[in-house]
Amino acid sequence: MKSKHEHIRFWVEQAEDDWSAVSTLFEGKKYLQSLFFAHLVIEKLCKAIWIQSNSDNIPPRTHNLLYILSATSVDLDENQSEFLLKLNRFQLEGRYPEYLSKLTEICNYLFTKNMLETTNEIRLWLLKKVQ
Repeated sequence: MKSKHEHIRFWVEQAEDDWSAVSTLFEGKKYLQSLFFAHLVIEKLCKAIWIQSNSDNIPPRTHNLLYILSATSVDLDENQSEFLLKLNRFQLEGRYPEYLSKLTEICNYLFTKNMLETTNEIRLWLLKKVQ
C-alpha cells in the first residue's frame, strides 16, 4: 500500500513528465495538443495538492481544475481562477470534433505561447504548494 507521500510524488512526477511533452508539442507546432497536455500538468498538480489536503489518497475523477482545488486550502486570486477556467476548455472541448476546428483557429503561435507562459507560472506556484 502506497503512503500519502508516494501518492503525491506519483502525481508530481507525472506532471513533470507531461511538462516536457508540452515543450516538444509546442516546438513541433502542435499547439492544441500542447495546451491539452498543459491542462494535464496542472490537473496532476492539483490532484497532488488534493491528496495533501484530504484524508483520502485517491483524488476525484474529474478534469475540472477549479473543482479539484475547491477541496483544498489553495486560495486562487481572480486572475488565476479565470485562467484555470480557460485552461479547462482544452481538456474537455479539445476531445470533441465539433470544437476542434474552432480551437485550432484560436491556438496560433502567440496565443499558445502566452497560455503556456501563464501555465508555467501556475505550475511553479502549485509545485511550491505541494512541497
